[in-house]
Amino acid sequence: MQREITKMIENMAVSQTEMAKIIAAERHTAVHMAQLVHDIPPHNPGFGGIEELMGNSLAVTKNVAAYLNSLADLEDTLADHLSYLLKEVNIPEGEE
Repeated sequence: MQREITKMIENMAVSQTEMAKIIAAERHTAVHMAQLVHDIPPHNPGFGGIEELMGNSLAVTKNVAAYLNSLADLEDTLADHLSYLLKEVNIPEGEE
């Protein structure tokens, strides 16, 4: 039984590491897009019209929202895995 629990913990660790790598990649994308937006000149930016500017702003907003959702998903997954682990190890809830 102990071997199964150890294997389960190892699998969860690998899974969480991979999720963290995906989120890190999304973070780099969001940071890069935010830097691009920050570098836009305040006067006469020349985006080809308000529609294109609105479309680009929407794309940046969607990217940041996707990154934040990924962080929330990672947090939920970590909490789920921890609760499964605590149930298997039989640690009373007051001693977490």
